[in-house]
Amino acid sequence: MKGKRLAIIGGGNLGTALARGWKEAGTFKARHITVTRRNVDKLADLASDGIQTTSNNQQAVLDADIVVLAIQPGQLEDVVEGIAPVIDAERHVIISTLTGVSIERVSRLVPNGTVVIRAMPNTAVETRSSMTCLSLDEDARGKEIAESLFNAVGATLVINEEMMIPATALCACGIAFFLRTVRAAAQGGTEIGFHADEALLLAAQTARGAADLILQGDAHPEQEIDRVTTPRGCTIAGLNELEHRGFSSAMIRGILTSAERAEGLG
Repeated sequence: MKGKRLAIIGGGNLGTALARGWKEAGTFKARHITVTRRNVDKLADLASDGIQTTSNNQQAVLDADIVVLAIQPGQLEDVVEGIAPVIDAERHVIISTLTGVSIERVSRLVPNGTVVIRAMPNTAVETRSSMTCLSLDEDARGKEIAESLFNAVGATLVINEEMMIPATALCACGIAFFLRTVRAAAQGGTEIGFHADEALLLAAQTARGAADLILQGDAHPEQEIDRVTTPRGCTIAGLNELEHRGFSSAMIRGILTSAERAEGLG
């Protein structure tokens, strides 16, 4: 991304997380990142870090090579029609993070030949630990750029576009499910005697360790579970109680429900 400039259209939670993530990763210099929002005052924290902020979407696009759409699906037409006159199909790469909005739908609103990439990251881009799914246009242009961008703030997987709704449920919504799991574990830790801050630290670090066992050890979760369960032990007793209470089925139903809702957002 050396010498490239970035415009993030939409300075909400995801847009600001992306800006911070790419700045911290060194993907872009702060002065080469512009984030837009109607109420620029809400971007004061970004501005204090040297990131450019503005309410002028057209100017942000004119100054950029890569344009990330981090807006709500219902804003698509108004926002993209506003910037389309200054999009250069030879220079600009458009990355859409809009839930339920196809590449084809975005492509209809921008000049012919413009590279359009669909990405589904989560807010862990801010700590460079997002899982981002990518879908590309028919000739896969922009693949190297997209993977370079999002590998800098986590891991990527290129998938067929028809799988982007499931990816939304499992990765974008899923981070909230795992955060809720950490919170529940911390509450349990408080009930068994730890102070709240201690319990949260213990729960969060334990969750990180569990994830690392899978990601770094290339093992199946059940293999790792078997390593810490013993006959008549406390771990298996707790696991069985979780399943009696519907833990796994509740998580599965949550993901399915999010996928169903995401299907209708575009």
